[in-house]
Amino acid sequence: MDPALIIGVVLAIVAIVGAVTLEGGSIGAIFMMPPMILVFGGTIGAAIAGAVMRDVSSMPKQLVRAITAKTVKPDDAVETLVRLAGRARREGLLALESEAADVEDEFLRRGLQLAIDGTDAEEVAIILSTEVDTKRGIDRAAAKLFADMGGYAPTIGIIGTVLGLVKVLGHLASPEHLGAEIASAFVATLWGVMSANVFFLPLANRLKRVSESECEQMEVVIEGILAIQAGSNPRLVEQKLQSLLPRANREPERDVA
Repeated sequence: MDPALIIGVVLAIVAIVGAVTLEGGSIGAIFMMPPMILVFGGTIGAAIAGAVMRDVSSMPKQLVRAITAKTVKPDDAVETLVRLAGRARREGLLALESEAADVEDEFLRRGLQLAIDGTDAEEVAIILSTEVDTKRGIDRAAAKLFADMGGYAPTIGIIGTVLGLVKVLGHLASPEHLGAEIASAFVATLWGVMSANVFFLPLANRLKRVSESECEQMEVVIEGILAIQAGSNPRLVEQKLQSLLPRANREPERDVA
């Protein structure tokens, strides 16, 4: 699990709470149930209204994925592919059948099985590339849902503030209560802006980044499988795959038998 999302959100909340405390404000004044219910309930409702049920039903799963996603290291896939290329070159492609079942990466395992089964290289590339494109589409829809929430939340917060001010205007005859009621009205705006910029938009960006990282690894896997299927030299396979990685992720070349 990559803790970046949790660290970032906690740091933002600590900064906000710390600022309120240093200003002499009351933390309890922020956590008011009516504006929180309005902002979160209204925001989720608006996002659902603009989506389809397929995307909505996957929202809890995508939320968990954003929080618990592991850091994907494409260079790990390179190491596995180079090792498999070495064995395939020495013993033939069918020799990889025993190893394919033990590969943890499900995408790599399916690709290897296609190659071992004698599927044409062009067909292998089309099948695997289509799977990557499908994944990108699903992930893009999931990220958009949270990004939409980030767009709706501030406006919903303003609606809450307007409702609160309408209530204030009804109590003009009691000026001793106006200060507290006006402050309460603006809590909705606070939660609208804060939820958008501390929760919803970071979740959307996190899902985008996780998807990019996973798709990058899948593309490396595709190139590796096609190279193995073509019987390429393991050293050339490694050089080709390393060229697909960001420079910071590249490792020194290994001696490959």
